[in-house]
Amino acid sequence: MQIHHRGYESGDPRVKPAAGHGIDRPTELPDEMDVLIVGTGPAAAVVTAQLSRFPSINARAIELRPGRLAVGQADGIQARSVETFQAFGFANEVIDEAYRNVEMCFWKPDPEEPTRIARASRAPDDATGMSEFPHIYVNQSRILDYFLRDAVRAPGRIVPDYGIEFLDATIDPDADLPVTARIRYCAGPREGEERTVRAKYLVGGDGARSSVRKALGHKLQGAASLHAWGVIDVMANTDFPDIQVKCSVQSHDQGNILLIPREGEYLVRIYVDLGETDEHDAGKVRQTPVEEIIAKANRILHPYTLDVKAVSWWSVYEVAHRITDGFDDVPAELAGVRAPHAFIMGDACHTHSAKAGQGMNVSIQDGFNLGWKLAAVLEGRAPESLLSTYAAERQVVAQDLIDFDKEWSTLMAKPVDEWDDPNELEAYYLKTIEFPAGFMTQYAESMITLGDEHQELAKGYPVGKRFKSAEVIRRADNRWRHLGHTHEADGRWRVYVFADAAAPARAGTPTADFATWWATDPASPRVRYTPTGGDEDAVFDTKVIYQQDYTEIDPNAVPDAFRPVKVPYGLIDINQVFSAGHGRDIHREREISRDGAIVIVRPDMYVAGVLPLTARDELTAFFAQHMLEPADTGATPAAELDVEVEIAEKTQLIPTENG
Repeated sequence: MQIHHRGYESGDPRVKPAAGHGIDRPTELPDEMDVLIVGTGPAAAVVTAQLSRFPSINARAIELRPGRLAVGQADGIQARSVETFQAFGFANEVIDEAYRNVEMCFWKPDPEEPTRIARASRAPDDATGMSEFPHIYVNQSRILDYFLRDAVRAPGRIVPDYGIEFLDATIDPDADLPVTARIRYCAGPREGEERTVRAKYLVGGDGARSSVRKALGHKLQGAASLHAWGVIDVMANTDFPDIQVKCSVQSHDQGNILLIPREGEYLVRIYVDLGETDEHDAGKVRQTPVEEIIAKANRILHPYTLDVKAVSWWSVYEVAHRITDGFDDVPAELAGVRAPHAFIMGDACHTHSAKAGQGMNVSIQDGFNLGWKLAAVLEGRAPESLLSTYAAERQVVAQDLIDFDKEWSTLMAKPVDEWDDPNELEAYYLKTIEFPAGFMTQYAESMITLGDEHQELAKGYPVGKRFKSAEVIRRADNRWRHLGHTHEADGRWRVYVFADAAAPARAGTPTADFATWWATDPASPRVRYTPTGGDEDAVFDTKVIYQQDYTEIDPNAVPDAFRPVKVPYGLIDINQVFSAGHGRDIHREREISRDGAIVIVRPDMYVAGVLPLTARDELTAFFAQHMLEPADTGATPAAELDVEVEIAEKTQLIPTENG
């Protein structure tokens, strides 16, 4: 976290000064706004937190509930989501309070006495090192708390407007404010009152029964599997030895269980197989009492017993796999022709079983994908056509999720006597573990993702997949850092320059030549799209990673392109230079060419392209597809701040007797 570059800060650096629409933010929902966000579920909370970091954007979030979510239904947090938490600055806090999953145990009928279950095998959670972050469990309500806290701490100071229901909306794409939405107050002195508000964009993250989806005329398509599960969150005493370990339990003839330990070391979630449902009376199973679910769990766990002392939440559901026929308001025949003004995310787009732990995780990525794009368009850094990539990218991911979950949930419910291979479930779990961990997503070539023509230069960074972090030595303080952990949810593009084999130099090497072009040539995207008078890295966060050991790096020989100047004091940021050391070599670990490579990473942490150090035209053409040149801000250039710095030193940074 960088602080003090704008002046000394004595308070909590995570709480940013209010700015723009965050200053004296009205408590009353305005008649007009840039973005109306409906709901405060995972996807909507991410968009809220993201947009609050851009105080020039007037965004509001409305929520039908009168207050925060007290008990959420989702709890599994995959490593990809934790990587996202890191970008928002609260990963470690979540990890500290969560249950950390390290392995999954598979229980099956004891071969010697099939009426009893016995542990058959164990599978490590991440044997291949997919991520440095863990697979954890914590209640959905806490995740929403963190994102919404981030929104309040950000300059935009977005606080949800609770107790307001979205009724419907009409969209006129030719209007200055295309969205006209009808809302109703559901609590307080204005309960029952209806209003009309207008916005540039409408974002629906309002769940499986989404009113925004209905307003857009979209429908969830798919079918239920006619198989029911009871799910209970319980505090219990038991002699089952793996009660604090994720388990799949298959009994001889009583059904199956998926057991998920929860945070706090006393709570456990148990998915209990209730069997096939009657297609003519499918709703009957939903009337199953919790006592019957607990009794069924005990029969499956035999010879072990589960003495439930308290039930904090429970439900009965039938597995259904559905995906909406559209993710925005643009008709299929106009896709790519007309820019969208309304979007749906999360459960409003895709519903599936809970046992793969994907609902909240995929929703978070829906929100992260959309949030930075809305910010770029509303701030004038990108054309509206950028917004069309949301539906194009996330609809493919949602379909992949539905296909995966159909197979996984079918296997989870399969009776033991129908298995051809008794180890089939374990084999499938290990074979597909990258998908539920959140790392199978690979975006196709588009205006914001290049092709893979130069993939050989950086095999460890597949184009279209998330940027997998690795340890490097930061030369400024000679400490190892995870390179990916420097990526913040600030809407900036990352340009990682993996240097050629030459030592740092200001001229005469491929890396130095690129740096000169990147920092000074009028055709360079950094020169072309960075506003004058602000931070030199305001749009492109450019870092260099040298091949030499950190002890051989002379910081003064590093080109200025990797030493950006910050306003208002003209401070040079020396923290963007990395190298090998202490046995760490990212070039080797990520199979990066010793001739060097450029790895472009999108604001949502996905690799947008791999290019050689000589790729001037390719870089220029790529960013020209989705970026707009800024208007001159009129701000004072850093080079002209000498007088202001001197004044600041005398008036702000020198303590007085009064503090």
